[in-house]
Amino acid sequence: MAETKTPDVKKMAAEGAAQAQKIVTDGAAQARVAMEKGMEQMTKGAEGVMKAVEEATEFGRGNMEAFTKAAQTWTVGAQDLARQMMALAQGLTDHSLEGAKALSAVKSLNEAAEIQAKYAKAALEKAVAESAKMQEAVFKLTEQAVAPISARVTVAMEKMAKPIAA
Repeated sequence: MAETKTPDVKKMAAEGAAQAQKIVTDGAAQARVAMEKGMEQMTKGAEGVMKAVEEATEFGRGNMEAFTKAAQTWTVGAQDLARQMMALAQGLTDHSLEGAKALSAVKSLNEAAEIQAKYAKAALEKAVAESAKMQEAVFKLTEQAVAPISARVTVAMEKMAKPIAA
């Protein structure tokens, strides 16, 4: 009788189990690599977002500092301008009082006209000269107050000109 070979069931089961184990192990390794890459990409993305948030916060802080400095400069300058205007008004008032005193001591109409013309001319010259000084002071104050804001606009334009980092 011919001998028939019976398959070795135990051997086949062991080979099947080994193949299944290899498939599971390889699949787990591939899944781990994919997960690690995904986590790495998520970490890079989160770092990018955090960096952008930090930069935006810093930029906003710089803007607030610039506006605060501009407001302080304007306030101090406006107070100084107000003092100058009061000094000018006081000076013109004193000049007018001098003219009134001089007019009160005149002996003729011609003398009164001369004194009036002299004091009016001096008052007009002083007012013109002082208004030119005031105008210059206002322009200078405006430049000083706007300077911090102009600097921030320059920073903003430079940031907008840079390409977005990948």
